[in-house]
Amino acid sequence: MTVAEVIVDVPTMQTNRPFEYDVPSNLSEVVEPGMRVEVPFGRGKRKIQGFVMKLKNTSDFKGKLKPIDRVIDLRPVLSSEMLDLSSWLANRTYSFQISCLQTMLPNVMRAKYHQLVIPKDDDDSENQKLFQGQDNIEVTSQMSDETIRLINRLKRQDKVEIEYVVENKASQIKRQAITTTLNPIQLREKRNELRSNAKAQLKLVNYLIDNLNNLPIELSTLSSEGINRAAIKTAEKNDILSVVEVTKRRKPVGVTPEKTTKMDLSEEQSQAVDQINQAIDSKEAKTFLIEGVTGSGKTEVYLQTIDRAVTENKTALMLVPEISLTPQMVNRVTGRFGNKVAVLHSGLSSGERYDEWTRIENGSVQVVVGARSAIFAPLKNIGLIIIDEEHEASYKQDDNPRYHARDVALWRAKKHNCPVVLGSATPSLESRARAQKGVYQLINMKKRINQQPLPHVQIVDMRDSENSAVKGDLSPLLQDKLWRVLKRHEQAIILLNRRGYSSFMMCRECGFVLKCPNCDVSLTYHKDLGKMKCHYCGHEEEVPETCPQCHSKKIGFYGTGTQNLERQLNELLPEARILRMDVDTTRRKGAHAKILKQFGDQNADILLGTQMIAKGLDFPNVTLVGVVNADTTLSLSDYRASERTFQLLTQASGRAGRADKSGNVIIQTFNPDHYAIKDAAVQDYETFYKQEMYLRHQANYTPYYFTTLISVSHKDEGQTLKQAYWLKRQLTTALSDSAILLGPSPTMVSRKQNKYYYQIIVKYKHEPKLHQKLLEILNDTQADTKKGFTVAIDNEPQHID
Repeated sequence: MTVAEVIVDVPTMQTNRPFEYDVPSNLSEVVEPGMRVEVPFGRGKRKIQGFVMKLKNTSDFKGKLKPIDRVIDLRPVLSSEMLDLSSWLANRTYSFQISCLQTMLPNVMRAKYHQLVIPKDDDDSENQKLFQGQDNIEVTSQMSDETIRLINRLKRQDKVEIEYVVENKASQIKRQAITTTLNPIQLREKRNELRSNAKAQLKLVNYLIDNLNNLPIELSTLSSEGINRAAIKTAEKNDILSVVEVTKRRKPVGVTPEKTTKMDLSEEQSQAVDQINQAIDSKEAKTFLIEGVTGSGKTEVYLQTIDRAVTENKTALMLVPEISLTPQMVNRVTGRFGNKVAVLHSGLSSGERYDEWTRIENGSVQVVVGARSAIFAPLKNIGLIIIDEEHEASYKQDDNPRYHARDVALWRAKKHNCPVVLGSATPSLESRARAQKGVYQLINMKKRINQQPLPHVQIVDMRDSENSAVKGDLSPLLQDKLWRVLKRHEQAIILLNRRGYSSFMMCRECGFVLKCPNCDVSLTYHKDLGKMKCHYCGHEEEVPETCPQCHSKKIGFYGTGTQNLERQLNELLPEARILRMDVDTTRRKGAHAKILKQFGDQNADILLGTQMIAKGLDFPNVTLVGVVNADTTLSLSDYRASERTFQLLTQASGRAGRADKSGNVIIQTFNPDHYAIKDAAVQDYETFYKQEMYLRHQANYTPYYFTTLISVSHKDEGQTLKQAYWLKRQLTTALSDSAILLGPSPTMVSRKQNKYYYQIIVKYKHEPKLHQKLLEILNDTQADTKKGFTVAIDNEPQHID
C-alpha cells in the first residue's frame, strides 16, 4: 500500500494539514512528491487539485482512504527543497501552504497549457509504439493509466521529455525550418541524380550534407547562406527534405552584450572578494553585508565571486530590486557569463519565463539573475546568493505569502551551505544592526574605484525669498546648473517622486477638492490623458470645467508631477532633449530599457523621472543630479520615512560624476535642517545610522522590537471596526505586559477600492504565545472571507501607514 500526503487547494477552507490519499496500483510507479494531482474532496463528486508532499507505506486513518484520481504532471514541478521551503514559509509568513506552493510554481504552470511528450530516440521500439509516427503526443485526462505508466518509465530512462506549451499564442515563437530523414549516403545519391546546371539544388544538398548534425535549420539561416525559397520548394517536391515548424527559445535579455573580462580590483574590492571566495570554498553559510559608497565597484565584486562559484561547478543566484530598472546590471552579468545566465522577472511573458525556468531546471545555466520571485529558481548545488540594493522595499511581497526575499535567501543558503552577500550604499537598519552585532560580517568599501571624489552636493532652501519667488519648481541655482550642463554637452538627471501633472484639483471659490469615489484620496491631474486619475484603484474621469459643488469656474491645479515639470523644463530650456521616465511612460514592455538606451546613447540631455531613475544607473556623461522637492518621502506617516528619504537621496546623488568628470547634486527642500537630508548630502551613512537608531530605540521600533501588523477590511466601516476590536481581544489573551499593542486605527488612506481599512500593530521582544495565536487567527478568520472581510497578517512590515 502506498499513501500520499496531499496539500489540497480548497479556497473556502484552506489548511496547512495534508490529507491522505491512496495511490492506486496503476499509478504507483507514477506519483512522486512535488507533482500536482487531482483528488476527490468532501462529499459528492467534487474534484480539486493538490500537491503531493510525501509518500509513505502506512496510514493511521481507520476508514478507507479515497484514491488519487489522476496525475496532472508527469514530472515533479517542485523539488524536495521547495516542498520543505513551503512549510517553513507558511509558518513564517502566516499564510497557507497552498499559496506558498503556488508562488513557487512558474507562471506557465498556472496558465492554461498543454503537456506534450516528445521522443528523444525515434529508433526505440517502445517510443515507436507510443508515438506511432507522430512528432509528439498530448497528455490529456482521457489518457489511459497504462499509457501514463509507459510515458513515466520512458521519462526515467531519458527516452522522452515533457514540455509545457502555453495556450497564449504570444508565448511561443514559431519559425519555419527544414529537416530531412535521409542519411549522408542517400543525400549523395540524390545529388548524383541532379543535373549539372541545377546549381541551386546542388548548393542546397551540399549544405544539408555538411550540416546534418544541426537539423532542423531555420529558413532565415538558409537565406543568409544564399539559398532561396524556390530551391527549398523544389527539394521538398523531390523528397530530399521537408519544411517543419520549430519553437524558438526566447531570450529575455535581448541581444547578449559583448563579452567582458575581469577588471583589476582595488584594495577594498580585493579584500571583499577574498573573504567571500573563502566562504564559497569552505561551504560556509555565512552572511556578508557590503556597505559600499556609490561607485565603489560592488558589481565587480559580485561578478568575480560568481565566477568563483561557477569555476567550482556550483550555481549562483543574484537578485536585483527590479530587472526592468536595472538593465545595466543584467547586461554586465550576461556580458561576463554569456549563455550560462538565465533571467527571471515579472515582466516576462509566460512563455519567456517557462523557457528560462526550463533552462534552470535542466541544468543548462549556472547563473540566475532576477527580481524578488527569482529566489525560488530551481537551482541545484547553489554556491552563492547575492542581493543587490538589499535595502529596497520591493524585496518584500505585499500580498500572501508576505515573504522577504532576504529571509528566503538565508534559508536556502543554510540548506546549500553557501554564503549570502547583501550589498548597498545605504543598508537597511535591520541589516546594519545585525552586522554590528556580528550576525552578519560587515565589509566596508569607502572609496570610489575611479578615485574621483563623491559629487559636490548643495542643499537649496526653498523657503528663501529668492527661491519662493520663482515661478515654477526649479530654483535659480538648478536652472543655472542645467544651462551650464547643456552648454558643456553633458547630461543631467532630475528626480521628482510624483507622477502626473498636478497633485490635485481645487476650487478657489469654495475649496472643493475632487476626490476618488472609491478611495479616500484626491484625484491626480494627467494632462496628456486629459483625465483626473486615482493612483490607488485606477478610477479616472474627465477634468471638470466648473466646480461640481459651487459651479464656479475658478478651478486651480496644485502640486507638481513629472508631466508638469517636463513642461517647465521645455519652456526654460527649449533646446534641451528631455526624456520622461515614470509609470505612465513605461507601461509597455521594454519601455524602461528603450528610454535608458536612448539616454545612454546620448540622444537626450535630461532624464526626468520618479524614484525609478535613482537606482543602479551608470552613465559616464551625467554630471548633474537635481532633486525637486526632497520632502515627498519625508512627509509620509511611516516610521521608515527618514530612512527611505536618506536612501533615495543618497542613491540619486550617486548617479552623478561616476566617470572622469566631477559631479554636482542640487537637493531642493523645505526641510534643509532635517538630519536625513543633511547626512544624505555628504553620503554619511554612519552618522545617519546612529541618529536613526537612537530615534527607533526611543519609539520602540525595529530593529529593537519585532513588529507584526494585522489589518482588516470590509465595505462597511462599522463592521470593519467591530472585527478589528475582536482581533485585538484575541491578541490580548496571548500577550504579556511587556508587549506593546497599538490600535485599532484607520490606515493613512482609510478607504481604498470601496473598502475601509483598520490596523493593529504588535511590538514585542519575546512573546512565546503570539505565534500560535496568530496561526489560530489565520484559521479562524477564513470563514469571514465569505462575509466580505479580509484579514492580513504581515510579519515585519516594510510600511506602516
